Amino acid sequence: MSTFRPALLTDHYELTMVSAALRDGTADRQCVFEVFSRRLPTGRRYGVVAGTGRLIEMIRDFRFSEAEVDFLRRTGVVDEAAAAWLADYRFTGDIEGYAEGELFFPGSPILTVSGGFAECVVLETLILSVLNHDCAVAAAAARMVTAARGRALIEMGSRRAHEEAAVAAARAAYLAGFRFTSNLAAGERYGIPTAGTAAHAFTLLHDDERTAFASQVATLGRDTTLLVDTYDISQGIRNAIEVAGPQLRAVRIDSGDLAVIAQQSRQLLDSLGATETKIIVSGDLDEYAIAALAAEPVDMYGAGTSVVTGSGAPTASLVYKLVEVTGRPVVKRSEHKATIGGRKVAVRRHKPTGTAVEEIVVTQGVPDQRPHDRLLQRTYVADGEPVDLPSLDESREHLRQCLISIPWEGLKLSAGDPAIPVTVVPGS
Repeated sequence: MSTFRPALLTDHYELTMVSAALRDGTADRQCVFEVFSRRLPTGRRYGVVAGTGRLIEMIRDFRFSEAEVDFLRRTGVVDEAAAAWLADYRFTGDIEGYAEGELFFPGSPILTVSGGFAECVVLETLILSVLNHDCAVAAAAARMVTAARGRALIEMGSRRAHEEAAVAAARAAYLAGFRFTSNLAAGERYGIPTAGTAAHAFTLLHDDERTAFASQVATLGRDTTLLVDTYDISQGIRNAIEVAGPQLRAVRIDSGDLAVIAQQSRQLLDSLGATETKIIVSGDLDEYAIAALAAEPVDMYGAGTSVVTGSGAPTASLVYKLVEVTGRPVVKRSEHKATIGGRKVAVRRHKPTGTAVEEIVVTQGVPDQRPHDRLLQRTYVADGEPVDLPSLDESREHLRQCLISIPWEGLKLSAGDPAIPVTVVPGS
């Protein structure tokens, strides 16, 4: 597990509220906070819930160490009463939310946190940091998986992200349907299959390309991937097959006009008898570039920068808002930032064929369920104790099924309305 300690990710203003609420006696008022998005990123038709599993583990272990409390006291962030409260902090409330891998839309209450005001508000930055990052990566990755049309993808973006974000991004991409990651920490931590090959530096290290290829094959066997575009791609392919034979597993191409080069490379490989050698392409691929290669003889895509940065949408724009105090709905009326008060329960409505047609969100009540409706929220934490979580592979399959269920227009990469509408209704 990571050694990252999330407590001081807490924002200054959250602890200001804790201090004031402890002083005026409102810290233990029972409250409900919800995580939702007011809108999807431009051009997106759905969001993907990701990171919940990571988040629940962090909340379970969320504690302020003696040194952290001392720092907050010495710097005047908190007073003595708040310092004592933080020293004993442990979340004792409840958390419900959409399953990891579930789709969400504007207004979907994807996470509900209930408990005393102070114990809930101190988690705001942690919750939004995890979910905004992972949901953004998962949505971008899901679009790439759709664009790949069944061809495998490998996540290769670790060098374009913070070291901890790189591991989280690999997890989110795998959740979304990527087959592999090059990040070994993600492989060790989450059991994600890992894959990779040598870089151009290994070829440049040797006196010539053939020598570099021979060294890699001698070490790893023919079941490896040779990077063939350091000098001349056609000659690189010839060298690769000459060294490894037609049983070479794959070649990787990382530059040039990939559509043209993929065709030429396939023809050359076939002419050399390497009809089973796969072609892997990489190099600043996003969902649009992947879609443009759909008709070309490409067997696998390597995506890096675009996937770990959300492919133009680095945040899911999620917010964490107070919607209920001691059973009473509360609302924010700020222009363009208004909220809907009250705890919400959501169902996804489907046709008999299984196609999703609408999401119904009920405030302060229970939805009137019809045949083929599916409740979207499940319990994650009860009285401070985590409930058994689905495995990453189970969440990955859940997302696959969700993407099958939405109308085909919702999978388009072009801008358009959300794949299904969300209707908010008062409870009965």
